[in-house]
Amino acid sequence: MAQQSELLNAYLELEGNLGAGKTTFVRHLLQALGVKGRIKSPTYAVVEPHEALDDNGELLAAIWHFDFYRFNDPEEFEEAGFRDLFASQGLKISEWAQQAEGRLPLPDLKLKITVNDLDGRQVEASAFTPRGLSILQSLQIAFASNSHLSASHVHVAP
Repeated sequence: MAQQSELLNAYLELEGNLGAGKTTFVRHLLQALGVKGRIKSPTYAVVEPHEALDDNGELLAAIWHFDFYRFNDPEEFEEAGFRDLFASQGLKISEWAQQAEGRLPLPDLKLKITVNDLDGRQVEASAFTPRGLSILQSLQIAFASNSHLSASHVHVAP
């Protein structure tokens, strides 16, 4: 997933219960994108900024990791000035997007993580834009070569 250039300007929504592994997924993705240092959960800060760097330390993309869990009212999104961040270039990843319902743009890709006691975690991916579909199709190709992974859901919004 981190090898796809479309990802660097995408908006990803992560859905799942507490402890499903959303933030852990983000940590691994950001490390694969070249983010150095500690990658903190944005639960208390609401947003954590990062930078994807190439092997020479050059900036590939700005990254914002949002966690809207503590939002009590979607209006907090406007008050925090997040509309400008979502309008800018870079990768945006959100957890608990339903807490900012009606304020967020349509995600390129939504990943729903569920915990299954027998099989571990299961991820359902839905694409809502051409960019998201491109990312998802690349993931499906990667999954085809790895027998214990599967892509179970594809949705493209009109």
